[in-house]
Amino acid sequence: MKMRTFLASSAIAIGLAASAQAASVPDGVTLADEQTYTFWLLDAIKSMDPQINTDVEGSDILRNLFEGLYNEDGDGNLTPGVALDHTLSDDGLTYTFNLRDDAKWSNGEPVTAQDFVYSWRRLADPATASEYAWYMELMQVENAAEIIAGEKPIEELGVKAIDDHTLEVKIITPLPYFPQMLVHGSTFPILQSVVEEYGDNWTQAGNLVGNGAYNLTEHQLGERVVMTKNDTYWDAENTVIDTLTALTINDNNQALTRYLAGELDRVQIPAGQYPRLKEEYPDQAISTPYNCSYIYMLNVGDKGPEALNDKRVRQAMAYAIDRDVIVDRILQGGQKPAYNWTHWAIADFERPQIPYADEMDQPQRIEAAKKLMEEAGYGADNPLTLRLQYNTSDDHKKIAIAASQMLKAIGVNAELDNYEWKIHTDRMQNQDFDMARYAWCGDYNEASTYLDLMTSYSGHNNGEWFNDQYDKIMKDSKTAEDPQPLYKEAEALLAEEMPIIPIYHYAKVDMINPAIKGLPQNNVQNTWYGKDLYRVATEE
Repeated sequence: MKMRTFLASSAIAIGLAASAQAASVPDGVTLADEQTYTFWLLDAIKSMDPQINTDVEGSDILRNLFEGLYNEDGDGNLTPGVALDHTLSDDGLTYTFNLRDDAKWSNGEPVTAQDFVYSWRRLADPATASEYAWYMELMQVENAAEIIAGEKPIEELGVKAIDDHTLEVKIITPLPYFPQMLVHGSTFPILQSVVEEYGDNWTQAGNLVGNGAYNLTEHQLGERVVMTKNDTYWDAENTVIDTLTALTINDNNQALTRYLAGELDRVQIPAGQYPRLKEEYPDQAISTPYNCSYIYMLNVGDKGPEALNDKRVRQAMAYAIDRDVIVDRILQGGQKPAYNWTHWAIADFERPQIPYADEMDQPQRIEAAKKLMEEAGYGADNPLTLRLQYNTSDDHKKIAIAASQMLKAIGVNAELDNYEWKIHTDRMQNQDFDMARYAWCGDYNEASTYLDLMTSYSGHNNGEWFNDQYDKIMKDSKTAEDPQPLYKEAEALLAEEMPIIPIYHYAKVDMINPAIKGLPQNNVQNTWYGKDLYRVATEE
């Protein structure tokens, strides 16, 4: 695989990619006098704590306030962060990272290898109660599983500071994509002394000390986040944008109006409006593949409705939803219908043959769904009533309404439940739902970032579908020379058991101010950093 080639020469490749760091302003470009970037958030940021945050929008904020071992460039290649490079032992189990000596915290203290040791132990520590503790286990870090289970002390985690600028990480099985996993926010360092001084308040503006290119200067929950350039950042000299501002606007249409009024530099295009906006603003309306999948998660756990324990009901519901209608008539932004979990653009991934996707058209799916429901004891004379929960968004509402109409045709009455983001996610984490809108954006560009989520040991398997065969497939994939056949097996099993209903694979569909340069367009992760951006002068 391409990843294996990269791994074998990772220190060299990362060194060559160093020029991709920070804003690269071409000769002859006139910069704007005010270097600002204002972007849209749909929901409030739940946490500014790297080890606690679980949201994509939160990650966009944290990536600017903190810096991990590696970053990504606009093409998705790894570039140096706090780590300049690394070496790998012959057995593929020990990574030794060479940390830069000019990395500093925003209070002027040096960033050290011990900061990573503290932060990674904190992530795995059951006392932290992080939903992303499992990520340390997915990274195969030595003793992570036992520490998360409370069976070993955090001091036995396979991470060690050899000296201030040398970090050693031991993993339990060779993992070709391990370096790629290090761009995720949960692995970012935090400063122990600040956490101990302020406790739960350490993430507030004025208290938070980060090592990223920006400082947190204002956070009004549900309204705005303001970040200003951090002069102690190792590459501050090449950071052009002075101020990053995120505005929380729950109404996507209102956000678009504010973009067109010049109040925002980037906003998501509401469902159905991309064709019109692309025609009217061809240099501003952008659609690119985006490593996220949209699903309805089904609660098959003890708190879920008994009907969903019947595989036939789950299959019937999945068959009944016409994804082409959702993608072509509602969204209209370059998204693709999804009949499986993993995004189609993931590196090296090929989905297996899925009978209901590849051997049936939609009328045939509907007929098959009706028969399955009848076999399960449901139909027009005995409909099944379920709650369909989604978080506040016009787009989610439109999709939910369409899905409820499609499900009604097979004897399922889907009653719509709408909640703000925090309540929506809290209810899902407490298994207080029947079926719920959910989306997963890959933490890295490899299929396991999706497929591991459905294991019994996942921190995000809120539907509580637990399957020993599936767990074994995914555990075997960690030691397989080529995991791709096992990924196909996992997808086939999901399509058979149907604990989730795939709806569509994302595209990043945005209006972007043409004055803003440096946003990635060739990275399926769509990972961006404020330090890479700049604003050009425009004619009045």
